[in-house]
Amino acid sequence: MTNFKIFSSIPQWRFWTALGFQLVLVFAIPSQAFYTYISGKTVILQTRPVDPYDWMRGYSQTLRYDISTEDNLKSLRGWEQLAQESEKKGDTFHKGKPFYVILEAPKTPSTQKPPLAWKAVAISAERPQNLPSNQVAIEGKMTNYGWWIDYGIETYYFPEAKRNEINAAIEQLQANQKGERPFVVEVKIDAGGNAVPVGLWIGEQYYRF
Repeated sequence: MTNFKIFSSIPQWRFWTALGFQLVLVFAIPSQAFYTYISGKTVILQTRPVDPYDWMRGYSQTLRYDISTEDNLKSLRGWEQLAQESEKKGDTFHKGKPFYVILEAPKTPSTQKPPLAWKAVAISAERPQNLPSNQVAIEGKMTNYGWWIDYGIETYYFPEAKRNEINAAIEQLQANQKGERPFVVEVKIDAGGNAVPVGLWIGEQYYRF
């Protein structure tokens, strides 16, 4: 009876406000991913080789991209300005401060398989506005280790049946390509720079996430 009285004494608006806040937290990330998937622009990213033992463990796989290393970004337009601004503020990329890499679509549309990857053309500390239709900005952060840049699209999960199929395709492709990995990933990037994975091309074979 005492517990019931205590519960009854709590104003209903406080109870529903607290519950609503918790629900917002629960659904915020899935909602963001859904919004990005629906509204985002389709972009193709070139992958980089990773340790073959790290490629697929259990039900997950790990990928890195051409834009995943700081060395590949240093040649981009805007890098020097970004570095100078960070130095003036006493900040570094290693603290996880977000920045934006501007990607540009291939100049000549192609129907080849796998499709051509988009190229990084510039980098900015602030999210660019009014980009042309053939460009999009993706948000990145330096990882705590300072070795890789994280775009939130590095780890994917597959059911076991699909995992085995992909492993077989990788082994066959590597045998034909002498160890090279001509893999590209299809992602969606929204106006805020958020990205979600859509599919993976292994040679001419396409796998949807």
